[in-house]
Amino acid sequence: MGTQEARRTTAHDIAAGLGSNAVHDISAALNGLLADMFALYVKTKNFHWHVSGPHFRDYHLLLDDQASQLFATTDVLAERVRKLGGKTVRSIGHIARLQRVLDNDADYVTPREMLAELRADSTELASRLREAHGLCDEHGDVATASFIETWIDEAEGRAWFLLEASHEISD
Repeated sequence: MGTQEARRTTAHDIAAGLGSNAVHDISAALNGLLADMFALYVKTKNFHWHVSGPHFRDYHLLLDDQASQLFATTDVLAERVRKLGGKTVRSIGHIARLQRVLDNDADYVTPREMLAELRADSTELASRLREAHGLCDEHGDVATASFIETWIDEAEGRAWFLLEASHEISD
């Protein structure tokens, strides 16, 4: 392939075999997931910064670890959208319009409430990831489906850790 020919290759060419509907539908689903990942990252960091109580150190470290995992996923998600030929979120405002994870701006949240809220968010995220996986299956996008399988496992892992950690809390 000559230099001129290589320059004409587009992201759509890279995702050959996927129709324009697939690129549109999958990109839209992934952007929703990307917004949710960012929203959950910020909520997790918020709780990480504000957790208190007898298990402070354990929860502080757990939430920091989970936030790091969420943040690492955002780049892979966005780059997958671009590889497909789609456009990604462009601003905090764009994220806010797409996110389904609810913000928590409360002045004080108990550790029990923090863990329960993040567990519910992670469980819901896993469900949304499964929906996106089904969409990828419909369009034959095995590469994106493969990524999503890892993210489902990670979301379930976060929910499990939060569940187990919540058993330490006494009323």
